[in-house]
Amino acid sequence: MDDLLIALGLVMVLEGAAYALFPVQMINMIRRLPDIPPHAIRLAGLMAVALGWLLVKFVRN
Repeated sequence: MDDLLIALGLVMVLEGAAYALFPVQMINMIRRLPDIPPHAIRLAGLMAVALGWLLVKFVRN
């Protein structure tokens, strides 16, 4: 359970840092989001999940 809370905290830190450091770029990215095809968003999400899983597996072993 501690690992889950730490992971959620790190996600919040990274997300917050992106919005704090690059607010205009984040707004522009969100505005362009509806123009991106759903399959491209899904593929990017699946790649992020796979890379994240591999990173955790690599660090834990």
